[in-house]
Amino acid sequence: MNFTQEKIKAMILQLPVDEINQLIEEITESLEIKEFMRLAETGFNEWNDPEEDIYNNETEN
Repeated sequence: MNFTQEKIKAMILQLPVDEINQLIEEITESLEIKEFMRLAETGFNEWNDPEEDIYNNETEN
């Protein structure tokens, strides 16, 4: 399946208004979650300390 943005837009505009509004809500929620996840990833970089890898080695044994 190869959908362009224009094809998707045309398909969406064929839906009833209530379904379009529901779709907008679901897309907005998904985008918010993705943005929160992207922002959270930056906080995990602090934990990527090679000196602390010794703890990983201890748990593997």
